[in-house]
Amino acid sequence: MANEHLSRLEAVIADVVAPTAAMLDREGTFPRKAVDALGAAGILGLTSQERPGGAGAGMRDAVAVIERLSQACGSTAMVVLMHYAAVPIIVAHGPQEVRAAIADGRHLTTLAFSEAGSRSHFWAPMSTAAPGGAEGVRLDAHKSWVTSAGEADSYVWSSRPLRADAGSTLWLVRSDAPGLAVAGAFDGLGLRGNASRPVRAEHVEVPVSAMLGPDGSGLDLSMQLVLPWFLVLSAAFSLGLMRGTVREAVAHLTGTRLEHLNQTLAEQPLVRYDIGRMQMQMDQTAALIEHTLSGLENGADNALLRVLEVKAAAAESAIAVTDLAMKACGGAAFRRELGIERRFRDARAARVMAPTTDRLVDFVGRAVCGMPLLDAV
Repeated sequence: MANEHLSRLEAVIADVVAPTAAMLDREGTFPRKAVDALGAAGILGLTSQERPGGAGAGMRDAVAVIERLSQACGSTAMVVLMHYAAVPIIVAHGPQEVRAAIADGRHLTTLAFSEAGSRSHFWAPMSTAAPGGAEGVRLDAHKSWVTSAGEADSYVWSSRPLRADAGSTLWLVRSDAPGLAVAGAFDGLGLRGNASRPVRAEHVEVPVSAMLGPDGSGLDLSMQLVLPWFLVLSAAFSLGLMRGTVREAVAHLTGTRLEHLNQTLAEQPLVRYDIGRMQMQMDQTAALIEHTLSGLENGADNALLRVLEVKAAAAESAIAVTDLAMKACGGAAFRRELGIERRFRDARAARVMAPTTDRLVDFVGRAVCGMPLLDAV
């Protein structure tokens, strides 16, 4: 990442993201101030094309952004992660005015794939697309757990094909389209500020030009342009949570004393063992992310396998690290001021976020055995 963008990112984290993280979690508030600041700093447009104004950065730079944000605030990091995951398909097939707004930091987008009917099986949308009025298209759906629901400017939306015999189709749906309805406030265990809510579409009219890529090609485009970004950035999200957790845990354990022994908590062998295990899990995750990025950049034969592995492995490591931190720091970790219990809760989201850890492990097994990733749907 260019030094200019890095310094701007650090300034936003220090001035806005970190100071508001605990409040966002406590109140379940969307990080609007942080999103606006990140847009003004050029971070939302970081991965857009250099023309019409974006920075044209790649996945490696996006990984650095998500890792740094999630160290401070998991909810803000997830909002930006979903934006970055949606941008490649818009850059490739979206309208010029939306691409320009993204590049300029004035447009927040997100993914709307998961549905009530097919749940974490994101590749099998139940929503429909049918010919509408004035040569438009009518969308009907019950989307579930859409990050930034009601807050984003647009959704990258999946549906059954309009006319194709099989597959799925992707659309760019404006969030102010008549017929869209967002459910109430999100009240979840973790990531409480990311506005992850259901979105229902009832006879939502969009122009045919809102189609992203050919009709019926949605799954292929998702696998090529969306899923790699989402999986690798999700791993970066988990790594950032680990880094923030280990930092806070080590500060507490080296700064808190057992007065009757005249020793810090970190001088106790069992506590040091937990610190060592946390560090090893974190370093292993960082190495896997680096290996995955290098494989993608160099076109390595095992790049797809690493992409399938990286989110699941990182998610499970983050769960293990935050659990160890809660154990090592004892009762102090259960209080909000350390920020460890918040990261403990946030870390568990990646395990159940589609594609889930269980599904990804199955994908890895299928790939190793030379089987197709998905059965025919």
